[in-house]
Parts: sequence; structure tokens; C-alpha cells
Amino acid sequence: MKQAGDIPKKFNSISELHRALGFSRPLHPLVSLVNYADIKTPYAQLPKALLLNFYKISYKRNLTDKVKYGQHYYDFDEGGLSFIAPNQVISSAKEEKDYSGYTLLFHPDFLSTYPLATRIKTFGFFSYAANEALFLSDRETQIIISVFENIQQELSNPIDDFSQDVIISHIEVLLNYSNRFYKRQFLTRKAVNHNLLTLMEQLLTMYFDEEQALEKGLPTVDYLADQLNVSPRYLSDMLRNLTGQNAQQHIHEKLIEKAKIFLTSTHLSVSEIAYQLGFEHSQSFNKLFKKKTNLTPIEFKQSFN
Repeated sequence: MKQAGDIPKKFNSISELHRALGFSRPLHPLVSLVNYADIKTPYAQLPKALLLNFYKISYKRNLTDKVKYGQHYYDFDEGGLSFIAPNQVISSAKEEKDYSGYTLLFHPDFLSTYPLATRIKTFGFFSYAANEALFLSDRETQIIISVFENIQQELSNPIDDFSQDVIISHIEVLLNYSNRFYKRQFLTRKAVNHNLLTLMEQLLTMYFDEEQALEKGLPTVDYLADQLNVSPRYLSDMLRNLTGQNAQQHIHEKLIEKAKIFLTSTHLSVSEIAYQLGFEHSQSFNKLFKKKTNLTPIEFKQSFN
């Protein structure tokens, strides 16, 4: 049972979070830009876990967890971005020595009636884990900071008929740049991503060779991500950039590869093979096999006889 202190403190409004952190009232009820270095509330009084009912994009100036692969550093240490979607729990394990940097908060209602309300769900990095932050080069940092400064300038102006349009445009620019820079990060992490791909292939091979599917069912993206210590969305986005296929497609490829071995080298029936691979119903196996090979399992087996 969770202790009372483990229960996340839920914030339904940006104003409510401002009060908890000791900030002045936000300039706009649905969007705010703050510097966490200005937090007035003592650390001991801050909730150790938060659940926000709005989006949070944070730029931290001094990221100390730059990652080293082999003898080379592939990420930058000028700063980085992290992204939190509504209703995600944010935990604080220890007191930070340096909170400096921008944090943009905006409520989903601020986006309603705008295309971004739907499009924002396509930005996968809102589902990434904290250790999968976007590390920025000096040039990228200057670009991101300039967007934050534009938002701050607009928030400081008196609200008029165009304020929301302009701020949402800046948010969209921020997200588009972040998308571009994450693509770059996948490239600069190519060596470690290849290692992740190799480990994932080994996990899938072991999963079927050790007949874990009989007990656990079909392998899932969540299972692979957990074994590799990455978030499911990050794993899929990384694989898509590396191979053109997401994690689910890689699982399906391994399934079909194993199924072909069973079909050509054993006397198991199609239903038995489906069961060996973790399918609850052989019809689901038949449908997937036909989709991937343009042949039913029986037709594939007969082509080798």
C-alpha cells in the first residue's frame, strides 16, 4: 500500500501550481512561462510527486547526465528539453542544485479549436522518460531560447484578439524544432541505438527459443521497453529512425521468422504453432501471417513440399 507521501499531488490549473511553487499569478490562466530557479517554496515543502492536468515543456540549462558511449560523448551538455503530457506523474528523487531554465505550461483547453489540439498527440516525445531528454547543441539552444523569449514577450503584452494565435504559433514552432532536433539526436546516438536493436533482437530470440510465449503470451512493446530500460514510445521512434519499422513491426517480423521455421521443420499443426508463439486464437496467427507473406500458413507449408 502506498504511503500518503507517495500519492502524487494533482494540479488541475496552472494558477494552482504557481501558488504551490511560490510564483506570482500567471499572466494568462491557461499558459505560463516560468523559471524554476525562482521557486520560492522551500524544497522540503514541495510535493515529491506531481500530476499535472496540462502540458509542461522544460528547458534546463545545466544537464549533468550527458551520456558517454565507448570513448566518445554523443550528446551535448549545453542544456536540454523534457516534455510532459497531461496526467503524467512527475517524481522528484532528490533536490536539484540548479533549476535554472524555462518551463512552459499550457492547458489543453488553450489549444481547443486549433489544429494543434489534435496534432500535439503525434509528437512522441511527450511519452519519453526523463532519461530520454532532448540534449541540445549550442546552436539548437539559441534557437529554442529565442522561441521561449518570443512566448514570454507575447505573454507580457496586453491580451488582444491575436494573442492566442501568436502564442500557439510559437508553441508549434517549438514542437517542430524539437522534432527536428530529436531526429538529429537519434543520428548522433546511432552507435548506442544499434546496440539497443541488437539487444532487442536477442530478447525476442530468447523469448521464443525458451518458449516464454507459452506462459506469457505474445511479446509486447511494453515488455521489450522495460527490459531495455527505455520508454515504449522512445523505443518505437528510435527503431523507426534506425530501420524504418517501429517496435511492433519488429515483433511481428520475429514472429513470422519463427513461424516459418516451425512450418518448414516440424510436424506441428497451424493451431499448435500459433499456441507455441503465444497466440490465443489461431485465426489471429493466420491473419497476421497472410498479411506479412501473402500466403496462409498452410499455403506456405505446402510450398516447401
